[in-house]
Amino acid sequence: MFELDGRVAMVTGGAGLIGEAVCEALLDQGGRVALVEPDAERGAAAADRLGADATSYRADVTDEGSVSRLVESIVADYGRLDALVNCAYPRNEAYGRVYEEVRYEDWAENVLDHLGGYYLTSRAAGAVMAEQEDGGSIVNLGSIYGVRAPDFSVYEGLEMTSPVEYAAVKGGIINLTRYLASYLGSEGVRANVVSPGGVFDGQPERFVERYEERTLLGRMAAPEDVAGAVAYLASDAAAYVTGQNLVVDGGWTVT
Repeated sequence: MFELDGRVAMVTGGAGLIGEAVCEALLDQGGRVALVEPDAERGAAAADRLGADATSYRADVTDEGSVSRLVESIVADYGRLDALVNCAYPRNEAYGRVYEEVRYEDWAENVLDHLGGYYLTSRAAGAVMAEQEDGGSIVNLGSIYGVRAPDFSVYEGLEMTSPVEYAAVKGGIINLTRYLASYLGSEGVRANVVSPGGVFDGQPERFVERYEERTLLGRMAAPEDVAGAVAYLASDAAAYVTGQNLVVDGGWTVT
């Protein structure tokens, strides 16, 4: 039930920390991966690491024309599209400022690019899946900060924060995905969210210690923790699962 048996999955942000782990998990289950990145060299290098069943595509998920051409190319190359996994994380250079210093123009750009990018890819891929006899699966990456407010005590005294745009985007992604599940369900297209807790990526030691103290399993997530949940939702093991938000956070949101 978990095997993907040659099914084709489009993974945006496929060369990223979580994205590449997702690609590897899908490949391990027998899938074929169309890895999407705006940087052609970055995408090609990741595809080379992943092996022959991964192919890189250059596209900008924030551009409607680019997304349309991307999906057309994948269908032309593979003949079908069975899954979309949105791991892309588009943002501008001002992203990451503390709340009081965020300019409205940057807020608008970052929210539109991230949430809008997921909308564009879901719309284009979902239209293809709806025409297929066996439908397809959309998996969007949310976050625990789309479910509940950040705990700012874990950032205290550090040169990092939880950006306000991130909370708005991830909350929006969760309900956008519910909308997609409702709208596309009659066409056999499932749509779900995976909402990770904090994924370790070389954060400052003080942050990691504070974060892990709040987590029931006593550690931050590894990319593979998230990838396993995505592979499940893309497979027939989740054939009767749609409109759900699967939280993968080591128990952070329980306490």
